[in-house]
Amino acid sequence: MADIAYLGLGLMGRGMVRNLLKAGHSVHAWNRSAVDLPEEITGHPAYVAAASVAEAVSGRDRIMLCVTGPDAQRALLLGPDGALAHAAKGAVIVDSTTTDPAVSRALAAAAAEAGHAYLDAPVYGSKAQAWDGTIGFIVGGDTAVLDSVRPILEAISGGAFHLGPNGAGAVMKLIGNLLSAAQTAALGEGLALARKNGLAADGVIEVLDRFGGSSSVIRGAARKTLANDFEPAFHLKNMAKDIGLMLDLGKASGVPMLGTAVTAELYRAALAAGYGELQANAVHKVQFALAGITDEAAK
Repeated sequence: MADIAYLGLGLMGRGMVRNLLKAGHSVHAWNRSAVDLPEEITGHPAYVAAASVAEAVSGRDRIMLCVTGPDAQRALLLGPDGALAHAAKGAVIVDSTTTDPAVSRALAAAAAEAGHAYLDAPVYGSKAQAWDGTIGFIVGGDTAVLDSVRPILEAISGGAFHLGPNGAGAVMKLIGNLLSAAQTAALGEGLALARKNGLAADGVIEVLDRFGGSSSVIRGAARKTLANDFEPAFHLKNMAKDIGLMLDLGKASGVPMLGTAVTAELYRAALAAGYGELQANAVHKVQFALAGITDEAAK
């Protein structure tokens, strides 16, 4: 079994740590702020709460992280206090942050210069899937490096899928989130139409469960919104951040992204309305308001 350093104990990271422990690994974990973790994690004999990044990674050759974005990645990995400076030589860094592919490639180069290997390995799935071990890793990097950590990743997921060299995993993750954000926005317009025209929530769900043009994203978000449930499994603020990364990637790639640009404005409006800490489907609150649907009528 491996001795793993894990950096970042947010909604996704804590689930991955839980499953690393269940798989028999030891975990030295660090988070930049205090977090309230369940006894299942904190009481596990193989779990250690580290006081710093350096303490978490010191002497370890398997480093995993999932943080909020490029700034947090650089802060944790680079510099004299970062993971690259303190990990055991030849360490493999598995980075599950949703980020700019250019950042992934730059971090891979920095890791190589320090004598380590780097995989951009964002995941599909959200909090529930991270907790029950059914997320999937979308990986960019060297095949042999992935194979060296594949048993660790597969023990806490539904699989690890290799997309190409460093940066490829990050690109695919942004594509997936682009599709999720667009579907959620389209669904908001559809649900507003349904409410304005008196359709019953149960009937809407029943049709979406059978409609060929539906999806798991649409069905899940529809159920939550129609139940007035905006408890976060994936924060709206993070989706808004990811949409910004999508637009940056489109610009860098010479790909016009007209629909995504409109979706970005919708999510920015939701942030301005104070919905950033809610689930991403809270963008529907903005769409309902635009349609003249009050919060009381949306219940």
